[in-house]
Amino acid sequence: MIGVVGGGIAGLAAAYRLRKRGYEVQVFEASDQVGGLAAVYETPGDDIEKFYHHLSKSEETIVELAEELGLGDDLEWRIGKNAYYVDGVVHPLDTAWQIAAYPHMSLYDKFRLGMLTQGIDVRGGVPDFDAYDDLSEYEHVGIEEFVVEHTTRGVYENFVDPLLDGKFGDRKHDVSAAWFLGRVRFRGERDLLRGEILGYFDGGFRPLLDALVEAVGRENITTDAPVTGLSMGDDGVESLTVGTGEAAETREVDDVVVAAMPNVLEGLTGYECDIDFQGAVCGLVTMEESLMDTYWLNVAHDAPFGALIEHTNFVPKERYGGQHLLYVAAYVQDEQEDIWRMDDEELRRVWLNEIADMFPEFDPASVTEFRVARNPRAAPVYERGYLDLVVPYDLSEEVGEGVYYAGMASEAQYPERSLNGGIVAGYECADRIAEKRARDGEGGGGSVGRRSSASSAAADGGSRE
Repeated sequence: MIGVVGGGIAGLAAAYRLRKRGYEVQVFEASDQVGGLAAVYETPGDDIEKFYHHLSKSEETIVELAEELGLGDDLEWRIGKNAYYVDGVVHPLDTAWQIAAYPHMSLYDKFRLGMLTQGIDVRGGVPDFDAYDDLSEYEHVGIEEFVVEHTTRGVYENFVDPLLDGKFGDRKHDVSAAWFLGRVRFRGERDLLRGEILGYFDGGFRPLLDALVEAVGRENITTDAPVTGLSMGDDGVESLTVGTGEAAETREVDDVVVAAMPNVLEGLTGYECDIDFQGAVCGLVTMEESLMDTYWLNVAHDAPFGALIEHTNFVPKERYGGQHLLYVAAYVQDEQEDIWRMDDEELRRVWLNEIADMFPEFDPASVTEFRVARNPRAAPVYERGYLDLVVPYDLSEEVGEGVYYAGMASEAQYPERSLNGGIVAGYECADRIAEKRARDGEGGGGSVGRRSSASSAAADGGSRE
Protein backbone atom coordinates (compact mmCIF):
# COMPACT_ATOMS: atom_id res chain seq x y z
CA MET A 1 0.00 0.00 0.00
CA ILE A 2 1.16 3.54 -0.79
CA GLY A 3 0.47 6.19 1.82
CA VAL A 4 -0.11 9.83 0.87
CA VAL A 5 0.34 12.39 3.63
CA GLY A 6 -1.86 15.37 2.80
CA GLY A 7 -5.15 15.71 0.95
CA GLY A 8 -4.45 18.94 -0.89
CA ILE A 9 -4.27 19.14 -4.67
CA ALA A 10 -0.80 17.55 -4.79
CA GLY A 11 -1.74 14.61 -2.59
CA LEU A 12 -4.97 13.97 -4.50
CA ALA A 13 -3.12 14.20 -7.82
CA ALA A 14 -0.52 11.67 -6.68
CA ALA A 15 -3.23 9.31 -5.45
CA TYR A 16 -5.21 9.71 -8.66
CA ARG A 17 -2.19 8.92 -10.82
CA LEU A 18 -1.32 5.86 -8.73
CA ARG A 19 -4.90 4.58 -8.64
CA LYS A 20 -5.08 4.86 -12.45
CA ARG A 21 -2.13 2.48 -12.58
CA GLY A 22 -3.77 -0.02 -10.28
CA TYR A 23 -1.95 0.66 -7.02
CA GLU A 24 -3.52 0.53 -3.59
CA VAL A 25 -3.43 4.02 -2.06
CA GLN A 26 -4.56 5.67 1.16
CA VAL A 27 -4.65 9.47 1.59
CA PHE A 28 -4.42 10.85 5.12
CA GLU A 29 -5.54 14.46 5.60
CA ALA A 30 -5.02 16.13 8.98
CA SER A 31 -7.91 18.61 8.66
CA ASP A 32 -11.62 17.94 8.29
CA GLN A 33 -11.73 18.54 4.51
CA VAL A 34 -9.52 17.96 1.51
CA GLY A 35 -8.31 20.73 -0.73
CA GLY A 36 -5.65 22.55 1.25
CA LEU A 37 -5.43 26.12 -0.03
CA ALA A 38 -8.29 25.30 -2.42
CA ALA A 39 -10.76 24.61 0.42
CA VAL A 40 -14.06 26.47 0.09
CA TYR A 41 -16.79 28.50 1.78
CA GLU A 42 -20.50 28.08 1.09
CA THR A 43 -22.59 30.83 -0.51
CA PRO A 44 -26.27 30.92 -1.55
CA GLY A 45 -25.05 29.64 -4.90
CA ASP A 46 -21.72 28.06 -5.84
CA ASP A 47 -19.05 27.43 -3.26
CA ILE A 48 -16.12 29.85 -3.36
CA GLU A 49 -12.48 29.29 -2.45
CA LYS A 50 -11.23 30.63 0.88
CA PHE A 51 -8.12 31.89 -0.91
CA TYR A 52 -8.64 33.43 -4.36
CA HIS A 53 -7.88 31.15 -7.31
CA HIS A 54 -7.82 31.31 -11.07
CA LEU A 55 -5.80 29.69 -13.85
CA SER A 56 -3.38 31.19 -16.32
CA LYS A 57 -3.05 29.95 -19.88
CA SER A 58 0.38 28.52 -19.07
CA GLU A 59 -1.14 25.99 -16.65
CA GLU A 60 -1.54 23.07 -19.03
CA THR A 61 -1.41 20.08 -16.69
CA ILE A 62 -4.47 21.07 -14.66
CA VAL A 63 -6.40 21.65 -17.88
CA GLU A 64 -5.48 18.14 -19.06
CA LEU A 65 -6.55 16.71 -15.70
CA ALA A 66 -9.90 18.53 -15.90
CA GLU A 67 -10.50 17.01 -19.32
CA GLU A 68 -9.64 13.53 -18.03
CA LEU A 69 -12.14 13.99 -15.21
CA GLY A 70 -14.88 15.12 -17.58
CA LEU A 71 -14.71 18.79 -16.60
CA GLY A 72 -13.13 20.16 -19.76
CA ASP A 73 -16.30 21.91 -20.86
CA ASP A 74 -16.70 23.51 -17.42
CA LEU A 75 -13.43 25.43 -17.65
CA GLU A 76 -14.21 28.98 -18.77
CA TRP A 77 -11.61 31.45 -20.01
CA ARG A 78 -12.59 34.92 -18.92
CA ILE A 79 -11.10 38.40 -18.96
CA GLY A 80 -9.69 39.42 -15.59
CA LYS A 81 -9.43 43.20 -15.54
CA ASN A 82 -6.42 44.62 -13.70
CA ALA A 83 -5.73 48.05 -12.27
CA TYR A 84 -3.29 49.90 -10.03
CA TYR A 85 -4.39 52.16 -7.17
CA VAL A 86 -1.94 55.09 -6.93
CA ASP A 87 -2.45 58.42 -5.14
CA GLY A 88 -6.18 57.92 -4.72
CA VAL A 89 -6.84 56.97 -8.34
CA VAL A 90 -7.65 53.59 -9.91
CA HIS A 91 -5.62 53.25 -13.11
CA PRO A 92 -6.87 50.46 -15.45
CA LEU A 93 -3.95 48.57 -17.02
CA ASP A 94 -5.60 46.14 -19.41
CA THR A 95 -5.31 47.52 -22.92
CA ALA A 96 -2.41 49.15 -24.71
CA TRP A 97 -4.26 52.48 -24.57
CA GLN A 98 -4.78 52.29 -20.83
CA ILE A 99 -1.16 51.41 -20.24
CA ALA A 100 -0.09 54.30 -22.49
CA ALA A 101 -2.25 56.65 -20.40
CA TYR A 102 -0.76 55.54 -17.07
CA PRO A 103 0.74 58.77 -15.70
CA HIS A 104 3.36 57.43 -13.31
CA MET A 105 5.84 56.19 -15.92
CA SER A 106 7.31 57.83 -19.00
CA LEU A 107 6.65 56.50 -22.50
CA TYR A 108 10.20 55.16 -22.54
CA ASP A 109 9.58 53.40 -19.20
CA LYS A 110 6.47 51.77 -20.64
CA PHE A 111 8.30 50.72 -23.80
CA ARG A 112 11.07 49.05 -21.82
CA LEU A 113 8.60 47.35 -19.48
CA GLY A 114 6.53 46.20 -22.46
CA MET A 115 9.57 44.63 -24.10
CA LEU A 116 10.41 42.80 -20.88
CA THR A 117 6.89 41.41 -20.51
CA GLN A 118 7.16 40.10 -24.07
CA GLY A 119 10.45 38.39 -23.22
CA ILE A 120 12.56 40.69 -25.38
CA ASP A 121 15.86 42.17 -24.19
CA VAL A 122 16.51 45.43 -26.08
CA ARG A 123 19.70 46.43 -24.30
CA GLY A 124 22.39 47.41 -26.78
CA GLY A 125 19.81 48.23 -29.44
CA VAL A 126 19.60 44.71 -30.89
CA PRO A 127 16.51 42.75 -29.73
CA ASP A 128 17.31 39.41 -28.09
CA PHE A 129 14.26 37.15 -28.08
CA ASP A 130 15.91 34.35 -26.06
CA ALA A 131 17.52 36.33 -23.23
CA TYR A 132 14.97 35.32 -20.58
CA ASP A 133 14.31 31.70 -21.54
CA ASP A 134 16.59 30.22 -18.88
CA LEU A 135 15.37 31.55 -15.55
CA SER A 136 18.24 29.92 -13.67
CA GLU A 137 20.59 32.55 -15.12
CA TYR A 138 18.88 35.09 -12.88
CA GLU A 139 18.65 32.96 -9.73
CA HIS A 140 21.28 34.97 -7.86
CA VAL A 141 20.26 38.42 -9.11
CA GLY A 142 18.07 40.73 -7.03
CA ILE A 143 14.90 42.18 -8.58
CA GLU A 144 15.91 45.81 -8.20
CA GLU A 145 19.28 45.23 -9.86
CA PHE A 146 17.63 43.27 -12.67
CA VAL A 147 14.75 45.66 -13.36
CA VAL A 148 16.95 48.75 -13.35
CA GLU A 149 19.44 47.13 -15.70
CA HIS A 150 16.89 45.57 -18.06
CA THR A 151 14.31 48.39 -18.04
CA THR A 152 14.70 51.70 -16.18
CA ARG A 153 14.92 53.09 -12.69
CA GLY A 154 11.49 54.63 -13.24
CA VAL A 155 9.94 51.23 -13.94
CA TYR A 156 11.33 49.86 -10.70
CA GLU A 157 10.46 52.77 -8.42
CA ASN A 158 7.05 53.67 -9.86
CA PHE A 159 5.69 50.25 -10.76
CA VAL A 160 7.60 47.21 -9.49
CA ASP A 161 8.74 48.30 -6.03
CA PRO A 162 5.24 49.00 -4.61
CA LEU A 163 4.09 45.59 -5.84
CA LEU A 164 7.02 43.93 -4.10
CA ASP A 165 6.17 45.76 -0.88
CA GLY A 166 2.68 44.26 -0.96
CA LYS A 167 3.93 40.79 -1.82
CA PHE A 168 7.12 40.33 0.21
CA GLY A 169 7.33 43.27 2.62
CA ASP A 170 10.76 43.64 4.16
CA ARG A 171 11.92 40.45 2.38
CA LYS A 172 11.61 42.03 -1.08
CA HIS A 173 15.36 42.54 -1.53
CA ASP A 174 15.97 38.83 -0.87
CA VAL A 175 13.79 37.69 -3.78
CA SER A 176 15.41 36.68 -7.05
CA ALA A 177 14.89 38.10 -10.52
CA ALA A 178 14.12 34.54 -11.61
CA TRP A 179 10.89 34.68 -9.60
CA PHE A 180 10.03 38.07 -11.11
CA LEU A 181 10.59 36.82 -14.66
CA GLY A 182 8.64 33.66 -13.92
CA ARG A 183 5.78 35.74 -12.59
CA VAL A 184 5.73 37.84 -15.76
CA ARG A 185 5.71 34.68 -17.87
CA PHE A 186 3.08 32.99 -15.68
CA ARG A 187 0.65 35.90 -16.00
CA GLY A 188 1.58 36.94 -19.52
CA GLU A 189 -1.39 35.82 -21.65
CA ARG A 190 -3.70 38.71 -22.58
CA ASP A 191 -6.15 39.98 -25.15
CA LEU A 192 -4.64 43.27 -26.29
CA LEU A 193 -8.09 44.84 -26.69
CA ARG A 194 -9.66 43.59 -23.46
CA GLY A 195 -7.15 42.37 -20.86
CA GLU A 196 -5.67 39.31 -19.16
CA ILE A 197 -7.10 35.88 -19.98
CA LEU A 198 -7.72 33.78 -16.87
CA GLY A 199 -9.49 30.49 -16.28
CA TYR A 200 -12.15 29.49 -13.76
CA PHE A 201 -14.46 26.49 -13.52
CA ASP A 202 -18.22 26.75 -13.69
CA GLY A 203 -18.90 26.01 -10.03
CA GLY A 204 -15.42 27.02 -8.89
CA PHE A 205 -12.64 24.62 -7.98
CA ARG A 206 -14.88 22.51 -5.75
CA PRO A 207 -16.09 20.35 -8.69
CA LEU A 208 -12.46 19.60 -9.58
CA LEU A 209 -11.74 18.50 -6.01
CA ASP A 210 -14.94 16.43 -5.91
CA ALA A 211 -14.06 14.73 -9.19
CA LEU A 212 -10.56 13.93 -7.92
CA VAL A 213 -11.98 12.47 -4.72
CA GLU A 214 -14.38 10.29 -6.71
CA ALA A 215 -11.58 9.14 -9.02
CA VAL A 216 -9.33 8.26 -6.08
CA GLY A 217 -12.23 6.65 -4.21
CA ARG A 218 -13.74 8.13 -1.07
CA GLU A 219 -12.92 4.92 0.77
CA ASN A 220 -9.24 5.63 0.06
CA ILE A 221 -9.26 9.07 1.72
CA THR A 222 -9.39 9.70 5.46
CA THR A 223 -9.83 13.20 6.92
CA ASP A 224 -9.12 14.24 10.52
CA ALA A 225 -6.18 11.86 10.23
CA PRO A 226 -2.86 13.55 11.04
CA VAL A 227 0.18 11.43 10.27
CA THR A 228 2.37 11.66 13.37
CA GLY A 229 5.06 9.10 12.67
CA LEU A 230 6.96 7.35 9.89
CA SER A 231 8.96 4.18 10.54
CA MET A 232 11.91 3.12 8.44
CA GLY A 233 13.54 -0.30 8.27
CA ASP A 234 16.65 -1.62 6.56
CA ASP A 235 14.79 -1.86 3.26
CA GLY A 236 13.03 1.50 3.48
CA VAL A 237 9.62 2.69 4.60
CA GLU A 238 7.66 0.29 6.78
CA SER A 239 4.70 2.12 8.33
CA LEU A 240 2.92 5.34 9.17
CA THR A 241 1.43 6.31 12.52
CA VAL A 242 -1.94 7.96 12.01
CA GLY A 243 -3.57 9.91 14.83
CA THR A 244 -2.41 10.79 18.32
CA GLY A 245 -2.53 9.30 21.80
CA GLU A 246 -4.71 6.27 22.36
CA ALA A 247 -6.42 6.82 19.02
CA ALA A 248 -3.17 6.40 17.07
CA GLU A 249 -2.89 3.43 14.75
CA THR A 250 -0.11 1.97 12.65
CA ARG A 251 -0.61 1.55 8.90
CA GLU A 252 1.87 -0.55 6.94
CA VAL A 253 3.07 1.12 3.73
CA ASP A 254 5.59 0.26 1.03
CA ASP A 255 6.02 3.85 -0.18
CA VAL A 256 4.93 7.22 1.11
CA VAL A 257 4.32 10.54 -0.66
CA VAL A 258 4.53 13.52 1.67
CA ALA A 259 2.31 16.10 -0.03
CA ALA A 260 2.48 18.69 2.72
CA MET A 261 4.61 21.58 3.88
CA PRO A 262 8.29 20.84 4.53
CA ASN A 263 7.85 21.21 8.30
CA VAL A 264 5.64 18.10 8.14
CA LEU A 265 8.34 16.28 6.17
CA GLU A 266 10.94 17.33 8.74
CA GLY A 267 8.77 16.17 11.63
CA LEU A 268 8.33 12.75 10.05
CA THR A 269 11.81 12.15 8.63
CA GLY A 270 14.21 14.74 10.03
CA TYR A 271 14.87 16.15 6.56
CA GLU A 272 15.46 19.88 6.92
CA CYS A 273 14.36 22.36 4.28
CA ASP A 274 15.84 25.87 4.38
CA ILE A 275 13.11 27.55 2.32
CA ASP A 276 11.34 30.34 4.17
CA PHE A 277 7.58 30.68 3.82
CA GLN A 278 5.31 33.65 4.18
CA GLY A 279 1.85 33.57 5.66
CA ALA A 280 -1.37 34.84 4.14
CA VAL A 281 -4.42 36.47 5.65
CA CYS A 282 -7.32 36.55 3.20
CA GLY A 283 -10.67 38.12 3.86
CA LEU A 284 -13.80 37.39 1.88
CA VAL A 285 -16.20 40.34 2.05
CA THR A 286 -19.85 39.91 1.06
CA MET A 287 -21.32 43.25 -0.06
CA GLU A 288 -24.68 44.60 -1.16
CA GLU A 289 -23.09 46.67 -3.93
CA SER A 290 -20.02 46.38 -6.13
CA LEU A 291 -16.92 48.24 -4.92
CA MET A 292 -15.14 48.87 -8.22
CA ASP A 293 -15.09 48.05 -11.93
CA THR A 294 -11.97 45.88 -11.96
CA TYR A 295 -11.20 42.32 -10.89
CA TRP A 296 -7.68 42.68 -9.51
CA LEU A 297 -6.56 45.95 -7.95
CA ASN A 298 -2.95 46.23 -6.79
CA VAL A 299 -2.46 48.86 -4.10
CA ALA A 300 0.63 51.06 -4.27
CA HIS A 301 0.40 52.90 -0.96
CA ASP A 302 1.15 51.57 2.52
CA ALA A 303 -2.21 49.89 3.09
CA PRO A 304 -2.81 46.98 5.52
CA PHE A 305 -3.31 44.74 2.47
CA GLY A 306 -1.62 44.35 -0.91
CA ALA A 307 -4.57 43.80 -3.23
CA LEU A 308 -8.34 43.96 -3.52
CA ILE A 309 -9.83 41.27 -5.74
CA GLU A 310 -13.50 41.61 -6.59
CA HIS A 311 -14.33 38.08 -7.62
CA THR A 312 -17.79 38.94 -8.92
CA ASN A 313 -16.25 41.30 -11.48
CA PHE A 314 -14.67 38.14 -12.91
CA VAL A 315 -17.38 35.53 -12.33
CA PRO A 316 -21.03 36.74 -12.44
CA LYS A 317 -22.61 37.47 -9.06
CA GLU A 318 -25.66 35.44 -10.10
CA ARG A 319 -23.63 32.30 -9.44
CA TYR A 320 -23.43 33.32 -5.79
CA GLY A 321 -27.05 34.16 -5.20
CA GLY A 322 -26.56 37.73 -6.37
CA GLN A 323 -23.93 38.51 -3.73
CA HIS A 324 -20.96 40.78 -4.49
CA LEU A 325 -17.79 39.06 -3.27
CA LEU A 326 -14.49 40.81 -2.60
CA TYR A 327 -11.19 39.29 -1.46
CA VAL A 328 -8.85 41.37 0.69
CA ALA A 329 -5.36 39.90 0.45
CA ALA A 330 -2.37 40.41 2.73
CA TYR A 331 0.92 38.54 3.09
CA VAL A 332 2.88 38.42 6.33
CA GLN A 333 6.57 37.64 6.74
CA ASP A 334 6.43 37.19 10.50
CA GLU A 335 3.67 35.96 12.80
CA GLN A 336 4.40 38.91 15.07
CA GLU A 337 3.03 41.32 12.46
CA ASP A 338 -0.14 43.15 13.46
CA ILE A 339 -2.19 41.73 10.57
CA TRP A 340 -1.47 38.17 11.67
CA ARG A 341 -2.23 38.85 15.32
CA MET A 342 -5.55 40.67 14.80
CA ASP A 343 -8.75 38.75 15.39
CA ASP A 344 -11.50 38.75 12.76
CA GLU A 345 -13.41 41.69 14.22
CA GLU A 346 -10.33 43.90 14.39
CA LEU A 347 -9.38 42.96 10.86
CA ARG A 348 -12.87 43.81 9.73
CA ARG A 349 -12.65 47.27 11.27
CA VAL A 350 -9.14 48.04 10.01
CA TRP A 351 -9.63 46.72 6.51
CA LEU A 352 -13.09 48.14 5.89
CA ASN A 353 -12.04 51.56 7.18
CA GLU A 354 -9.07 51.53 4.81
CA ILE A 355 -11.32 50.56 1.89
CA ALA A 356 -13.68 53.41 2.85
CA ASP A 357 -10.74 55.83 2.77
CA MET A 358 -9.80 54.57 -0.69
CA PHE A 359 -13.38 54.54 -2.00
CA PRO A 360 -15.42 57.27 -0.25
CA GLU A 361 -18.70 55.92 -1.66
CA PHE A 362 -18.13 52.57 0.08
CA ASP A 363 -20.21 52.09 3.22
CA PRO A 364 -18.83 49.47 5.64
CA ALA A 365 -22.41 48.96 6.82
CA SER A 366 -23.20 47.46 3.42
CA VAL A 367 -21.03 44.44 4.29
CA THR A 368 -23.28 41.53 5.19
CA GLU A 369 -20.58 38.94 5.92
CA PHE A 370 -16.85 39.03 6.61
CA ARG A 371 -14.90 35.77 6.66
CA VAL A 372 -11.17 35.36 7.23
CA ALA A 373 -8.83 32.52 6.25
CA ARG A 374 -5.27 32.33 7.54
CA ASN A 375 -2.37 30.13 6.53
CA PRO A 376 1.10 30.46 8.08
CA ARG A 377 2.81 28.90 5.06
CA ALA A 378 0.85 30.08 2.05
CA ALA A 379 3.78 30.64 -0.31
CA PRO A 380 7.56 30.36 -0.43
CA VAL A 381 9.83 33.37 -0.28
CA TYR A 382 11.63 32.93 -3.60
CA GLU A 383 14.97 34.19 -2.39
CA ARG A 384 18.13 34.20 -4.46
CA GLY A 385 19.53 30.69 -4.84
CA TYR A 386 16.08 29.16 -4.32
CA LEU A 387 16.70 26.24 -6.69
CA ASP A 388 19.47 25.02 -4.42
CA LEU A 389 16.94 24.68 -1.60
CA VAL A 390 14.09 22.74 -3.24
CA VAL A 391 13.24 19.33 -1.85
CA PRO A 392 13.81 16.42 -4.30
CA TYR A 393 10.82 14.37 -5.39
CA ASP A 394 12.66 11.14 -4.55
CA LEU A 395 14.25 11.21 -1.10
CA SER A 396 15.68 7.71 -1.17
CA GLU A 397 19.24 8.98 -0.81
CA GLU A 398 18.48 11.71 1.73
CA VAL A 399 15.98 9.83 3.93
CA GLY A 400 15.50 6.27 2.77
CA GLU A 401 13.95 4.07 0.12
CA GLY A 402 10.28 4.72 -0.55
CA VAL A 403 10.01 8.36 0.64
CA TYR A 404 8.81 10.97 -1.88
CA TYR A 405 7.95 14.65 -1.59
CA ALA A 406 5.23 16.56 -3.48
CA GLY A 407 4.71 19.58 -1.23
CA MET A 408 5.11 23.29 -1.94
CA ALA A 409 8.89 23.14 -1.53
CA SER A 410 9.23 20.93 -4.62
CA GLU A 411 10.63 22.07 -7.95
CA ALA A 412 7.19 22.01 -9.57
CA GLN A 413 6.26 25.08 -7.50
CA TYR A 414 9.08 27.15 -9.03
CA PRO A 415 9.18 29.93 -10.12
CA GLU A 416 5.61 30.50 -8.87
CA ARG A 417 3.36 28.35 -6.73
CA SER A 418 0.06 27.22 -8.23
CA LEU A 419 -2.54 24.46 -8.25
CA ASN A 420 -0.99 23.38 -11.53
CA GLY A 421 2.37 23.00 -9.80
CA GLY A 422 0.78 20.88 -7.11
CA ILE A 423 -0.62 18.51 -9.70
CA VAL A 424 2.74 18.30 -11.48
CA ALA A 425 4.47 17.50 -8.19
CA GLY A 426 1.95 14.78 -7.37
CA TYR A 427 2.38 13.26 -10.82
CA GLU A 428 6.17 13.38 -10.52
CA CYS A 429 6.12 11.33 -7.33
CA ALA A 430 3.54 8.88 -8.64
CA ASP A 431 5.55 8.33 -11.83
CA ARG A 432 8.74 7.68 -9.90
CA ILE A 433 6.99 5.12 -7.70
CA ALA A 434 5.52 3.38 -10.75
CA GLU A 435 8.88 3.34 -12.53
CA LYS A 436 10.65 1.92 -9.50
CA ARG A 437 8.07 -0.82 -9.14
CA ALA A 438 8.23 -1.59 -12.84
CA ARG A 439 12.00 -2.00 -12.55
CA ASP A 440 11.48 -4.29 -9.58
CA GLY A 441 8.78 -6.26 -11.43
CA GLU A 442 6.01 -5.05 -9.12
CA GLY A 443 3.29 -3.92 -11.51
CA GLY A 444 0.23 -2.25 -10.07
CA GLY A 445 -2.29 -3.83 -12.37
CA GLY A 446 -2.35 -0.86 -14.73
CA SER A 447 -0.15 0.31 -17.55
CA VAL A 448 2.76 2.44 -16.41
CA GLY A 449 3.68 3.61 -19.88
CA ARG A 450 6.15 6.40 -20.52
CA ARG A 451 6.41 9.42 -18.26
CA SER A 452 3.93 12.20 -18.77
CA SER A 453 4.83 15.37 -20.59
CA ALA A 454 4.70 17.14 -17.22
CA SER A 455 7.16 14.62 -15.78
CA SER A 456 9.49 14.91 -18.75
CA ALA A 457 9.44 18.68 -18.54
CA ALA A 458 10.34 18.67 -14.86
CA ALA A 459 13.03 16.04 -15.36
CA ASP A 460 14.60 18.32 -17.95
CA GLY A 461 14.58 21.24 -15.52
CA GLY A 462 11.14 22.71 -16.27
CA SER A 463 7.81 22.41 -14.53
CA ARG A 464 5.03 23.19 -17.03
CA GLU A 465 4.17 26.40 -15.17
